[in-house]
Amino acid sequence: MSDVVICPKCSSEFTYEQDDLMVCSQCFYEWNPKETAAENDNSGKILDANGNELQDGDSVVVVKDLPVKGAPKPVKAGTKVRNIRLRPDSDHNIDCKIDGFGSMALKSEFVKKA
Repeated sequence: MSDVVICPKCSSEFTYEQDDLMVCSQCFYEWNPKETAAENDNSGKILDANGNELQDGDSVVVVKDLPVKGAPKPVKAGTKVRNIRLRPDSDHNIDCKIDGFGSMALKSEFVKKA
């Protein structure tokens, strides 16, 4: 037991292995260390609906109709959006301009890379 595994929930070092999971003896949180490592590899990256990494300046296509507050019609599926800007610290992590709607923020899970 040379490596100390820290609990991702409460940051306690008092953890133990049970089957394929790690368990915290302080907060009783259970997690799979392999999945946690995979999530850490993707942290900071913004992925589209298909899992492709997005970059500033990319073009994307909306994959489903998105209702817009205050607008009489939704953003239709298939609408192409050019020159996106990424905001990794926000829930709506794409800033863009859509023809007919103006500036707005989108979630990356509702777009795919064009």
